[in-house]
Amino acid sequence: MNLRSVDLNLLVVLQALIDEQHVSKAAERLNMSQPAVSRALQRLRTTLQDPILVRTGSGYDLSARAVVLREQLSHVLHEVQAIMQPEQFDPMQAEGVLKLTGLDLELILLMPDVIRMLREKAPNLRVEVVPQLPEHFELLERGDVHFTITGLFPQTHHDQYRRIEIARTGHVCVMDRDNPLAKGELSLQDYANASHGLVSITGKGPGMMDDALGEFGYKRKVMLRLANFMSVAQFCQQSDLIFTLPKIMATHLAQGTSLVLRPLPKEFALPEVVLYMYWHDRYHHDPMCSWVRAELAEIFSP
Repeated sequence: MNLRSVDLNLLVVLQALIDEQHVSKAAERLNMSQPAVSRALQRLRTTLQDPILVRTGSGYDLSARAVVLREQLSHVLHEVQAIMQPEQFDPMQAEGVLKLTGLDLELILLMPDVIRMLREKAPNLRVEVVPQLPEHFELLERGDVHFTITGLFPQTHHDQYRRIEIARTGHVCVMDRDNPLAKGELSLQDYANASHGLVSITGKGPGMMDDALGEFGYKRKVMLRLANFMSVAQFCQQSDLIFTLPKIMATHLAQGTSLVLRPLPKEFALPEVVLYMYWHDRYHHDPMCSWVRAELAEIFSP
């Protein structure tokens, strides 16, 4: 049978007829006219090739097929109703896996509060941190993760992604406390002439500070290029290297080390670094992701 030729509204009428075993009572229950229910019964008889209701001495009774259908129909209509209604999310009962990705340092800085919230409010929801790919939005595009944390912007398919801001920070210089530049105000020329370390999370092109220096006619010497933030302290301590980092990250990396934070030369007017939580449009209406986003908005609200 081709379902496209079947009016599924007839299933509701069929349930009423089976329950009431009377056309007039079924019509009253459905708030329909008796002739309309009679016509629906005729269509059901033709479709099912069964009388459904059969006359007896005391009125109507169910056919053998209708008796079998009674239990099946109740289950089917319940399932259809569940499909058509918005899915509900109960965090205390929810099970499943929440997948997210981001750079290690960003996750260390921003995710502990999120994990504590999930353990309290959604104790059966497992969290999986997926290793970040060079192309930060590839995992979202493939549907392999629900969220990604990044300060980068998608280069393509902008309309497929949504985001909320979760952190905002300025820039500082990080250097060993015995570095001569750690004492006094850092001039633009001293900054340009220093030995620089650079964290390049994309592995492509010059850094933001190269462009900023170029506006003043300077070019810096990048003596060390790293692929992530986590090893900055190990390379910067007891060396002449300086790194220019987002302050929120620099503060964390300098804890328990010989590193100090110094302001950038006053000539620089750099935009703040903004970190976002991105998700793909495919998960925008997902009940679990909607609940998580609402909780994150509360955690990271200014």
